[in-house]
Amino acid sequence: MLNVQSESKRTFTQSLFFVLFLLSSTLAFAQNRVTGVVTDKTGEPLIGVNVLEKGTTNGTVTDIDGKFTVNMPQGKTLVFSFIGFVTQEIKVTSNVVNVVLNEDTKTLDEVVVIGYGSMTRKDVTSSITTVKAEDLNVGVYTSPAQLLQGKVPGLTIANTSDPNGSPSISLRGASSLRSGEAMEPYYVIDGVPGVSLSLVAPEDIESIDVLRDASATAIYGSKAANGVIIVTTKKGNKNGKTNVSYSGYVAWDKTMKTLDMMTADEVLAYADANDLDLSGYYDVNNPANTDWQSEVLRTGFSHNHNISINGGNEKTSYNASLNFLDRQGTVRGTGMDRLTARSFLQTKAFNDRLDISISLNGSISNNENGPASNEGRSALDAMNYYLPLNPVKNEDGTWYGRTTSQYYNPASLINEDRYETTQKLLQGVAKATLHVCDGLDWNLNLSYQNEQYIYNNYHSSKSQIVDYASRNGQAERSTAENIKKQMETYINWDHTFNDAHKVGVMLGYSWEQADNNNGFGLIAYNFYNDDLSYYNMALANSVSMDDISSINSSHLLSTLRMISYYGRVNYSYKSKYLLQATLRRDGSSAFGVNNRWGTFPSVSASWRIIEEDFMKDQDVFDDLKFRVGYGVSGNSLGFDAFYSRQVYGSTGWFTASDDNSYRVLGATRNANPDLKWEKTAMLNVGFDFGFFNNRLSGTVEYYDKRTSDLIYNYRVSTLLYPYSEMWANVGDISNKGVEITINAVPVQTKNFTWSTTLNLSHNKNKVESMSNSEYTVNFIDMADPNINSYSGQHVQRLMEGAPIGQFYLWEWAGYDENGMSIFNDYDEEGNLVGTTDAPDDGDRRMAGSAQPKLTYGWNNDLTWKKWTLSAFFQGVAGNKIFNATRATYSDPSLLSSFGKNILSEVATEQHANDSRAQAPSTRYLENGSYLRLSTLTLAYNFGKLGNYVNNLRVYATCNNVFTLTGYKGIDPEVNLGGLEPGMDMRYSNYPRTRSFIVGVNMNF
Repeated sequence: MLNVQSESKRTFTQSLFFVLFLLSSTLAFAQNRVTGVVTDKTGEPLIGVNVLEKGTTNGTVTDIDGKFTVNMPQGKTLVFSFIGFVTQEIKVTSNVVNVVLNEDTKTLDEVVVIGYGSMTRKDVTSSITTVKAEDLNVGVYTSPAQLLQGKVPGLTIANTSDPNGSPSISLRGASSLRSGEAMEPYYVIDGVPGVSLSLVAPEDIESIDVLRDASATAIYGSKAANGVIIVTTKKGNKNGKTNVSYSGYVAWDKTMKTLDMMTADEVLAYADANDLDLSGYYDVNNPANTDWQSEVLRTGFSHNHNISINGGNEKTSYNASLNFLDRQGTVRGTGMDRLTARSFLQTKAFNDRLDISISLNGSISNNENGPASNEGRSALDAMNYYLPLNPVKNEDGTWYGRTTSQYYNPASLINEDRYETTQKLLQGVAKATLHVCDGLDWNLNLSYQNEQYIYNNYHSSKSQIVDYASRNGQAERSTAENIKKQMETYINWDHTFNDAHKVGVMLGYSWEQADNNNGFGLIAYNFYNDDLSYYNMALANSVSMDDISSINSSHLLSTLRMISYYGRVNYSYKSKYLLQATLRRDGSSAFGVNNRWGTFPSVSASWRIIEEDFMKDQDVFDDLKFRVGYGVSGNSLGFDAFYSRQVYGSTGWFTASDDNSYRVLGATRNANPDLKWEKTAMLNVGFDFGFFNNRLSGTVEYYDKRTSDLIYNYRVSTLLYPYSEMWANVGDISNKGVEITINAVPVQTKNFTWSTTLNLSHNKNKVESMSNSEYTVNFIDMADPNINSYSGQHVQRLMEGAPIGQFYLWEWAGYDENGMSIFNDYDEEGNLVGTTDAPDDGDRRMAGSAQPKLTYGWNNDLTWKKWTLSAFFQGVAGNKIFNATRATYSDPSLLSSFGKNILSEVATEQHANDSRAQAPSTRYLENGSYLRLSTLTLAYNFGKLGNYVNNLRVYATCNNVFTLTGYKGIDPEVNLGGLEPGMDMRYSNYPRTRSFIVGVNMNF
């Protein structure tokens, strides 16, 4: 019995070992040790290639010799991926797998929109930057232009935290003496020129192409002198499936910094220390302790939602989207909401020879603006100057107020003076493309755009503003409508001869008409109560003809027409030698009868050196391309129909013999039949390069931009002309600069990748001339900071040899023996002769420029598995800011003579009787350089979840994380556009905010 049991044990043990042996053998055969080498097509080993078993996390990376080792079952698939090369999948059938990766020409073959067509990146001969949707800035933005800050070299954008504000934007320097639209790039959306950006929600953008040099922009002729920004929106797909996407976020905005104004205790201590009697400015028996900044500022809450549906097949595709944004400003009484809808349908007909598409887009927005004008009427100003010893309200519940000049309770301004605007936009676009024969297409585009603005203002019977306080409630309503109609037709012919010579020809014609500013308005006052505000103006008891004349003078119909002929020729020899030439001729009714037509040519060429035979055996460059271009473009933006025409209007009233009053009509604008386009000629030279399998790539650009025939409103003699001013072509401006873009992937492993992009821009702006034999001006004073006791004392000058934004100031020399501010004194020959306490205009000197010497943006994306951390830095260097806000609130007399609050630093940094402390001098001219971590985003991509969610991504973003700067003001990012850049004005500079955003992107 014992022997039987022993034998059974031995048999079991042997069987167990045998099973384990079979199992280990099976695993050994199933879990192969796979080795190999990964090389490029020249046989060079590739370092850092990701080698991954498909569908798993099992994998490795190649070593310095391109070798790899991985354990995996037989019959499975290995995936080889490396930046700059095409990903390969290989089924494992042996223990040795050697792979040759082919270069990925996706970047070179990507389609670039160039205006009336497109071409591959490698065939581009001019300076064009493309920013994809995933690379745009993330934030609570109301304008697509804000998405580009720091992303495009040469594009200078100063954002604002005002929910109703617009960023200042300029491309390669200022090229006009006219501000507003005349200084900004021209926008093209889905091939339709001049479309309002309010019709596009940021979530609907597929990509943005920025045409930076004249050889690229000249095809848009008379509207392209400031560059062209082409926005391409998302369209339908052709995979036969319907996709539904949702993206949304919630955000909180907090004011980053406020001015350090005196508190109530500091005011009383300062008054005691300097023997000031403030009893006339507050209730000495019951002083308040009010933080007026807290009364005005709040945490702003915003939310944004976008839902889109797209789908289709090879014949028909469609896309529809709906976006809603509600943004609350951090200043009470400011905010906006906007609903945007877009739809697109495209189909084929006539045996696929005809492509037809239609799109209908619309938006409606409601904007609420607080008072932001000068003369103390801005809540941004009043929250600083209002004395903290005063309460918000009186005991009876009415707003506290005094009858001091330019002194308004900020809470009253916000609640009793309302400014609201409704904007409605509607656009319809129809396009047709007929494929006449192989390579020849005929295109027809028709578009219609209608803009309607309704402006509603109400100043209640409780308003403290002087102009309205005695009117017992005043309502203002006005409306304006802009209609734009366009027709464009052009042909594209492309053909390749002998597989080497690629030729493209485009010829086109366009017609457009803009009927702008067609509107009217009414002002009525003296209401029985404020219950209806501006909703029933018929209940008002008083109407003034002067008021009606004033409000209607800004709503005058202006009809402009333009006809254009244009063409482009492209030639490419084996994508090695490339040539492009364009010509556009525009005729516009905006200009004088003697100069209605303008011609805008351009030519550019490039040499892809990397394609030469002598470059085939080198292993340094992966891409090397030289570009050069020259072109001429024009500037007709910002004109109405009357700039060149004689205009008459009301100049007053007279009483006739019948005792009735009649208007006096007189000249209000002179005719100039010779008025013509501003023309900008630009030379551009560029290099494109790539190293290390294009893990390091970039561009270097140099440009020389000259603008002539600048238009400005000059003073003329009324002995020669009916009116004292005339618009004329006189001046010249130059801009020269260098731009550098570097793209790199410094680290790439199996689970971690770091990619980075840096762009640097330097521009030198100079006004070359402002006068000729007929129109002469030595200089033009600009930028009045509106400082107490120095009204009309400008701090900038437009003058020859200096840039736009040239500061021209008294030089602060410190204090005299009595603690009073003194300034450098110059004689008539310009020699420094000492100091003075009464500087005059001859003592002003050039003192720096608002133009940055360097503008930069630096983006970093760090990806670890499904996590992504993005950090975007941007900033400027070498510019000056005139801190008019600090100058104003450094005036001790504001407190002693007007009962207004002042900066806390005044108590320790200057004498209480210094009547010149606020003088607009170099004391308040500060370095505007800054480095800002503009965006920090952490995201997690869940990927596909179940059968219904194709992709899910959640993220958290912080905007304006921190700023490194020596600037003493609230924020160094001030307006850098227009004719008065670099001014920090107390009544219009909206506080900079820090935003915290939580969002989600889903695809079903």
